[in-house]
Amino acid sequence: MEALKILLFPLAVLYGLFVKGRNLLFDIRVLPSEKFPIPVISVGNLIAGGSGKTPMVEYIIRMFGNSGRISTLSRGYKRKTKGYRLAGENETVDTLGDEPMQYLEKFGNIHVAVCERRKEGIKNLMRDIPDLDAVILDDAFQHRYVQPELSILVTDYFKLFTKDWLLPYGRLREHISGRKRADIIVVTKTPRIFSPIVRKQLIEEIKPLPGQLVCFSYINYLQYTPVYSNRDSYAGRTDNVYSIIMLSGIANPGPMQEYLRRQCTDLEMIEFADHHAFSSKDLMLLKDKFNNLPTKRKIIITTEKDAKRLQNYEAESIIGNLPIYFIPIAFEFHPEDKLLFEKAIKATIKIRELLPTDVISADQ
Repeated sequence: MEALKILLFPLAVLYGLFVKGRNLLFDIRVLPSEKFPIPVISVGNLIAGGSGKTPMVEYIIRMFGNSGRISTLSRGYKRKTKGYRLAGENETVDTLGDEPMQYLEKFGNIHVAVCERRKEGIKNLMRDIPDLDAVILDDAFQHRYVQPELSILVTDYFKLFTKDWLLPYGRLREHISGRKRADIIVVTKTPRIFSPIVRKQLIEEIKPLPGQLVCFSYINYLQYTPVYSNRDSYAGRTDNVYSIIMLSGIANPGPMQEYLRRQCTDLEMIEFADHHAFSSKDLMLLKDKFNNLPTKRKIIITTEKDAKRLQNYEAESIIGNLPIYFIPIAFEFHPEDKLLFEKAIKATIKIRELLPTDVISADQ
């Protein structure tokens, strides 16, 4: 493994030079970065993999309340369609991708679109939705052809960008100096009980620039939800469980794993890579593992994103009769950060008229 790391280091240096050159071309405006007449909020990270972008997008969606005049715009990773697509009826993970599908099913009051070229996607959205008030770009920190009104950079408390290296030696998509483009840096997945001393140490490590806001958030795990809501044949119960099988295809299952360890006596793991497409072989493995557990007090838990990739005919025919649930998560700011974050969004993109009364009145 060490020998491989040594071989990868020169590639990381070359990759870093390429990315630095690309960013320089945007900085000196050789490559164009377009600004739009409607507010565009970009949510992204410096590290490849999960840092909490999806819950951050959902938090912003909730800030808009019942306004139907906003849209998320994602690349639609691993979808089987190409180009711009505004979600309509009968969409699936194959047509949109798992995260956009999650937004579509979770929030009936917004528009959801996918497009590899975000600039093209925004232009199409403005054409298709003439009264559109704002667009939330999902995973777009490195997509510099669009100049957002507000750029939010998320970083995992357990895997800060300050402690990583460039790809492929490490997981950084670009050098940590890229953080300077962010208006807000959000440290996600912190402990719920958060020491002021640790807060100060993290801010010193991140080294925010003048005017950059650093906020801290944590994950709130919600009630287990059946993956197949039309099934009445679940034999398992979610209380007093002895064994849990955790099925995951996400970049960082660690925090959820630690949470579930406290909910049972025996936790079994079946892990796959991020955005994994579950095959019939994978599902049979899950079914056999479940059936071979000696206790009757057992259930299967997966993530909300993974659940979207299990909601198809093939998967339901194999594991539909098993007690399989997903666990929704909510993104919560620590009290001292919540007001600062929401005030920063309002002050930057001027969405006061779109936000619910309780959010608007917080600073009045």
